Amino acid sequence: MAYISGFKKTIALVLIAFLAACSSSSSTNKPSSSQPKISTEENTYSEDSVVDAGANYLGKGAEVVAKALESVFKSYGRPNAYITGNEAGGGLIVGLRYGGGDLHHKIEGQRPIHWTGPSIGFDVGADAVKTFALVYSLYDTEEIYRRVGALEGSFYFIGGLGVSVYGKKDLVIAIVRVGVGLRAQASVGYLKFTKKTSYLPF
Repeated sequence: MAYISGFKKTIALVLIAFLAACSSSSSTNKPSSSQPKISTEENTYSEDSVVDAGANYLGKGAEVVAKALESVFKSYGRPNAYITGNEAGGGLIVGLRYGGGDLHHKIEGQRPIHWTGPSIGFDVGADAVKTFALVYSLYDTEEIYRRVGALEGSFYFIGGLGVSVYGKKDLVIAIVRVGVGLRAQASVGYLKFTKKTSYLPF
C-alpha cells in the first residue's frame, strides 16, 4: 500500500509540474517583434496558393485539401506562413509528439523548424503522419520558436484529413494531419517549436 501511495504522489507531482509549464509558457514567451502587425495581401498567402501547396505536399487532391482548409480560412483568414513536415507520436493517458519540417514565410522565406509536445488527458493510440500547418499572426519568424498551448480534440476529420488548432490571439497554428495510425485524443498540452531537433518533450 505504501508503494501505491508513493506512486500516486509521484504522478501528482508530474501533473502539477506539467500544468505549471503550460500556464507559464503564455507569459514567458510573448512576441518581441516591433514590426507592424497588420495582415495584408503582400504578407499573407491566398487560399488558392495554400490549397495548391497543401495538395502537392500531402499527396491529396485539391478538393480534399480545400475542404479541410475551408473552415480554417473562415475562422482565421489568410495565413502569414505555412509548415510542411512529418510527425510521429503516441499516447496512453500521457502522450507525446515529435515532428520536423520547413517553415515557409511569405516575407522571410523558408527555414527549418522542429517541434515536440506532451499532453495529458484521454490519449490512446499511435500515428505517423505528414503535416501541413497554417500559421497566423507570425510577422517575425523568430516568434514561432516557443511553446504554443492547446485544448485539443484532434480525433476528427474533414475530407479524410485530421485538423487541430493550437495557440490563440498572438499566434495561431492550424495543423492538418494525414498518415498511418489511429489516435484518439482530447487532452491539454502544447507544442514546443525549436530551430534544431530536440528529444526532450518539455
